[in-house]
Amino acid sequence: MLNRLGTRGYGKPSDSTRESASSTGAVRLGRKTKDLVKRIKASEIAVIRHRNLDRIAAEDLITSGVETVLNDEPSSDDKYPNRGPLMLVEAGIRLIDFPNEDLFELLNDGDRIELRGPELLRDGIVIATGVEQLEPELNVRVEAQEEEIHLALAAFAENTVTHIQGEGELLTGDIELPVTRTDFRDRHVLIVVRGPNYKRDLKALHAYIRDMKPVLVGVDGGADAIREAGHRPDMILGDMDSATDQTLRSGAELIVHGYSDGRAPGRQRLLDLGVEHSVLPSVGTSQDVAMLMAFEKGADLIVSVGAHFNLIEFLDKDRDGMSSTFLTRLRIGEVLIDAKGVSRLYSPGLSVGPLALFLGAFLVLVVIVVLSSPALADLADLIWLKLKIWVGF
Repeated sequence: MLNRLGTRGYGKPSDSTRESASSTGAVRLGRKTKDLVKRIKASEIAVIRHRNLDRIAAEDLITSGVETVLNDEPSSDDKYPNRGPLMLVEAGIRLIDFPNEDLFELLNDGDRIELRGPELLRDGIVIATGVEQLEPELNVRVEAQEEEIHLALAAFAENTVTHIQGEGELLTGDIELPVTRTDFRDRHVLIVVRGPNYKRDLKALHAYIRDMKPVLVGVDGGADAIREAGHRPDMILGDMDSATDQTLRSGAELIVHGYSDGRAPGRQRLLDLGVEHSVLPSVGTSQDVAMLMAFEKGADLIVSVGAHFNLIEFLDKDRDGMSSTFLTRLRIGEVLIDAKGVSRLYSPGLSVGPLALFLGAFLVLVVIVVLSSPALADLADLIWLKLKIWVGF
């Protein structure tokens, strides 16, 4: 695939790139895009280090309101059809790659820079030259990547087989789960992960959450989405690097996902915050561990929001093998359902509010009809008189 696609986008800038508009502003640097979007201002220029820019990162950058993104890694290395770069450009955000530069050495937070096409200037001096990612070229690259998807699938399958032996305990359930105050037995469990369209899918489940009252589990930053949707997470599980301090102090049960050898780097943050927590050492991803915990503790149904369900999403995750994802789903089986399926199949009944509104409107209509008809008005007076006599007035 690389031979066919070559290094398009990382060689000599095209004429269309040179014609790009100039822009100036202060830079904000972030080696982790998910952390940068929490503190960057819309007026600033984002500087990231993100090889194969995925959909989640692109959505976060778009939501942040930034107009320019500089990446000192290839936004796409042509290994698979990642649409993150195209999403940014389609949203009107300039994306310039600097794969041969170390922007984190060249720049500091707050530095004011100027962009003249793909050239990066500070104090009027060109300090780096990148390649601007343009929509027509990105469309061509994605189409070519999709034609060669079988190569990515073969490599993915090989990696999965390589890693699957070391994560087999997920399939056997041989994981020592902590005692939790959260009761999963015979209940629906809604697990929210920062994944594709996770906020939109969570919003679509408002009626389901209201009526079924599932256990709400946030995996790292997914807990923030639960709170933003107007709910309170019952449990937060993960390495604790994405959720805000306010969310971690919200009263939810906190479980740090540690390595299988017992190390749990995320625990230090909770110790600093002074919040009670447990540690769960396990192989696999945090979302897989959350699903397995719900299943082993007797959940009747597990609904996932933002979880990875197809090849592109697995590749976007950029974790070798992703065997834990397959093993967890093999063990859970039919208990697991994607949020999109719930929003399409769940039909909420008529709640008290709309029913009361309907009855009120109906009574107003009856009064209007009676008052506008003399015959009905006389009948109403007669019925009212009979009622007074019957109750003894």
